[in-house]
Amino acid sequence: MPGGAPQEGETLPGKQPGHPKESVPLPPLHLESQCIASLADQVGASAPGRGQKDAPPWQGQCSPTGGSKHLRPPPPPPPQPPSLLGLETVVSLHRRRKIPGPLERSEAFGSRLPGIKVKYLFFAWLGVFVGSWVVYIHYSSYSELCRGHACQLIICDQYTKGIISGSVCKDLCEDHTLVFQQCLTSSPTQQVYSGLWKEKEVIIKCGTEESLKTNGNPESAPRGDVVLFNKPTRGTSMDEFREMLLDFLKSTLGDQASLGHLVSKIIAMADVSRDGKLSLAEAKSIWALLQLNDFLLTLSLHEREHTSRLLGHCGDLYLTEKVRHTSLYTVDLPPFLQPLLPSAVHRMVHQWFSPAWPRRAKIAIGLLEFVEEIFHGTYGSFYLCEAGFGNVGYNEKYDFKMVDLREVATEMAVRGFLKGRHCEQNADCTYGKDCVAPCDKLMKQCKGEVVQPNLAKVCGLLQEYLLHGAPKGLKEELQKQLKTCLTLSGLASQMEVHHSVVLNSLKTLLWREISDTKYS
Repeated sequence: MPGGAPQEGETLPGKQPGHPKESVPLPPLHLESQCIASLADQVGASAPGRGQKDAPPWQGQCSPTGGSKHLRPPPPPPPQPPSLLGLETVVSLHRRRKIPGPLERSEAFGSRLPGIKVKYLFFAWLGVFVGSWVVYIHYSSYSELCRGHACQLIICDQYTKGIISGSVCKDLCEDHTLVFQQCLTSSPTQQVYSGLWKEKEVIIKCGTEESLKTNGNPESAPRGDVVLFNKPTRGTSMDEFREMLLDFLKSTLGDQASLGHLVSKIIAMADVSRDGKLSLAEAKSIWALLQLNDFLLTLSLHEREHTSRLLGHCGDLYLTEKVRHTSLYTVDLPPFLQPLLPSAVHRMVHQWFSPAWPRRAKIAIGLLEFVEEIFHGTYGSFYLCEAGFGNVGYNEKYDFKMVDLREVATEMAVRGFLKGRHCEQNADCTYGKDCVAPCDKLMKQCKGEVVQPNLAKVCGLLQEYLLHGAPKGLKEELQKQLKTCLTLSGLASQMEVHHSVVLNSLKTLLWREISDTKYS
């Protein structure tokens, strides 16, 4: 219609029929009005208080470019901050952004749960297995090594029968004032315990190792056929027993002029009744004790008090004072950790937990005095066949104490071991851990003297022990002297003078540094 809006199906003016590409049909009026209404409804749906379910069914079917298939509503306005919106708007935004709710998160976690369960169950099983294995090994070693109850049964059985005697037998078997406590045994050849004797802390050592190998049961009664305390025999006179003692000491310590004095000391110790005579039980007890290398060395090396003091005995069980610190450091790593950690960690722990340097110097002087004592002692020469931090210690006054004498050997024992021994190299001529003698490659036999002296081994300990934290004015000279000490080698008979010079020089250097202080 001219002058009005074109009707439905009409073409624009100026266009000829038959050209469909140039004719643009107009959208129906009722569809335009529907799209406008739809857009208005969508804008209203984004306002507070109206949800998506109120949108008309043709929403999303309109586009401002024309055509029902291409019509799209404009994007909704950006949401306001949650603090400005109502609760329904927050819920609407939550759904629109598709944030997983607690239920969806739990379902996602549940999908991963089987793998997590398997992993944690495996580690839990592994922990239980390793823990059980450690407990089993500890219990097995404890039951194998620690048989203090059996030792006490044997000793008291022999005491009750009148076979043995001693200064602490009554306290152990009748008054029960000598009590076994913590097991310290590290070797099946000797039982070692901490204990209480009349409310005093002591170390208890029991040497009846052969009798403990009866049937593997520490609770069992002692066997009747165990041959213990069989010397001296009945009818042995006092002079004969004295001769027995002298011959035994010559075979173990060497032919020393001072052995007669040691025999008198042994007899005085054995005389529990203090009547000037020895009963058969007293003689058997002291003879059994002398067969223990640890006891013999403790008795022989007590003059400068660098070994633990003997307190009493019963048969071949004896007591010594308890050394407060059984290492040169205040804290040491547990034995089961030591093989697992590198040496650098050991050194770091030792440096953290070590006494003040002047106290370390005092302990080192005592260690050097002990080396001097065993080099040419009153009762012969001795070798340190394992110089380690675990064998030496100190008391509360920082006086040096030799804790474990089992690695100290008499010169006669070392020579007897090496004599005529076949060898291919020097390592074949090793007594203990590091007492090494030269091998005669031509004769294929070991020579009788140890190459590395005791002082060189001790200086290896002191190098780590003393240089850390040493005074600046002393450190260079101390390092120089320790280096000279470490190079000591050769047979003891050929280097006695040089050995003494180096030892005395070290002692003088350390003593001069602490002599005018409270640590001296």
